[in-house]
Parts: sequence; C-alpha cells; structure tokens
Amino acid sequence: MILGERLRTVREQKELSQGDIEKRSGLLRCYISRVENGHTVPAVETLEKLARALEVPMYELLYEGEEPPKPQVSDGRAGQKLWGASGKDARYLRKLQQCLSRMNEEDRNLLLFTVAKMSKSKRREKIQ
Repeated sequence: MILGERLRTVREQKELSQGDIEKRSGLLRCYISRVENGHTVPAVETLEKLARALEVPMYELLYEGEEPPKPQVSDGRAGQKLWGASGKDARYLRKLQQCLSRMNEEDRNLLLFTVAKMSKSKRREKIQ
C-alpha cells in the first residue's frame, strides 16, 4: 500500500477530515491532500506530525496489510537484539537518518526509486 493511501485509510477509520488533521498537526490541508493523493512524499518529521495528529504510532502509517505487525522489541535474550539498536549499527542508522533528513524531496524520491530497481534486479538474479 502506498503511504498516502494508508494515511487516508487511517484518517477515515478515525472519522477525521483533512481539516481536522490540519488543526491537529499544523500542516496545511492542501499539503495533506497532496500526500494522500501520492503527489508528495513527506519527510520523517512530517510523518511524525501526521501520526501524532491521528493518534497512532508512526509505524502504523508505514506497514502494509490488515493486521498490525508484531512488535520488533528485544526480549533481552542473547542473539535477540534488533539491527540498529546499539553499537556500530546504531551509529550507521543515525548517520543514514541525518543524510536523508538533509535531502530534498526530489532526491529522496530518486533514491527510493533506484533502491527499488536494484532490489527487483537482485530478486530476479536469485530466481534464475
């Protein structure tokens, strides 16, 4: 599911209008419409505002499917740590977040498009 579709679905399930989200988030109604219609890809900070306005955790706007995903929380046992939770991986993840936050929307879209293409070609290689 595309982010905009998911955002609209959650908003409608909560019986909220775009105007309600505008008041709660401080984002313009026309911007919310552009996100819902797939014309704009919001930054992470904007997703946080939208999730707060909808009173849902941010991951709920990002997953596909009817059922929410199982929480990815470590239970403290050895070998059960999440990637990026600590150490070198956490530093890498923070650096990646910083770089993405400085990119403009067009560059983020280009990066996501490129990664999607690379991912599809890798899957095709594995199948053959």
